[in-house]
Amino acid sequence: MPPTAGSGGLGAILGRVIPWFFVGLFLLFVAAFLVAPTIVLMVQAVTGDHGFTLSYLASLGDYQYRVAFQNSIILASASALVGLIFGALIAHAILQPGAPGWLRSIVTSFSAVSSNFAGVPLAFAFISTLGALGFVTVLLKHVGINIYAMGFSLYSLSGLTLTFSYFQIPLMLIVITPAIEGLRVQWREASDGLGATSAQYWRLIGLPILLPSLLAAFLLLFGSAFSAYATPYALTNGNIQLLTIDISNVLSGNVMSDPQIGAALSAGMILVMALVLVVYSLLSARTAKWKR
Repeated sequence: MPPTAGSGGLGAILGRVIPWFFVGLFLLFVAAFLVAPTIVLMVQAVTGDHGFTLSYLASLGDYQYRVAFQNSIILASASALVGLIFGALIAHAILQPGAPGWLRSIVTSFSAVSSNFAGVPLAFAFISTLGALGFVTVLLKHVGINIYAMGFSLYSLSGLTLTFSYFQIPLMLIVITPAIEGLRVQWREASDGLGATSAQYWRLIGLPILLPSLLAAFLLLFGSAFSAYATPYALTNGNIQLLTIDISNVLSGNVMSDPQIGAALSAGMILVMALVLVVYSLLSARTAKWKR
């Protein structure tokens, strides 16, 4: 039985309305859990007992908070850089034409799991492995290598960077794999046909094309590490000053209860992420010219 004009019209209307319904739900979700909390934080950061004040934002220049900003940026940048380099190299290796298919399946499956393995379980795993009495640390001592006597400490920024690499490298591998797969074989064949070396191909063709994807991936890794709380707190018990730990301290009252300071620190974190986004946008617009 052919559809009537009325049923066809109703189906067309539903076909146009339903997608916008879900888009509206998404925008409502963003407004409720991203925009509104951000506005509340900004207002709280400049509001004191006697009304408007910039004293809380000015307190971000205090030594302890400057150290927290510095440590958080160093940790996020270092772990993102490690994830970027090793994740991209591993992704490139398993996507080589001669690489076995089972290797790619194993690596991508492991990456999907380990990229979400963080928090207290990850901290416990590294303490059991590379802590002062971890089995790898003890095993190395038996062969005459004392990594703690050599300056390494799992409970330092370098130890946190190593711990974060456990989920940063797999996350980078997952993110960058589609971009590397997008490199056309014809580009490499044309490069080889013109006598270019492998280094020249990557310097003049491969890396410029991948640069926006690499920058986006670095931004993702930076944000992931910059906002991490559970892993560094469980690993160092709050002995290393990081923004997320300081925010927790002033909100929970472990050190002092001062929600306005917590809001000011959160506003500082948002400012850092906004600056990173601006830099990414500028670099992305610049590299887009190379792809035309």
